[in-house]
Amino acid sequence: MPFVNITLYEGHPKERKDEIARRVTETITEVCKLPPQAVWVVFNEVTPPDWYVAGNPGKK
Repeated sequence: MPFVNITLYEGHPKERKDEIARRVTETITEVCKLPPQAVWVVFNEVTPPDWYVAGNPGKK
């Protein structure tokens, strides 16, 4: 059972996350020959100041 954990900046609308989850699920089911019910997608939202790149916090 594939588990896909996606971390992104907070604030993306539900419609965007729905589309991402749908596309990720379709791709994994196609490649792994699994039913869609076997694929789990979870979103973790992080505030920009808590997301560091090259030692620097993100900006809104």
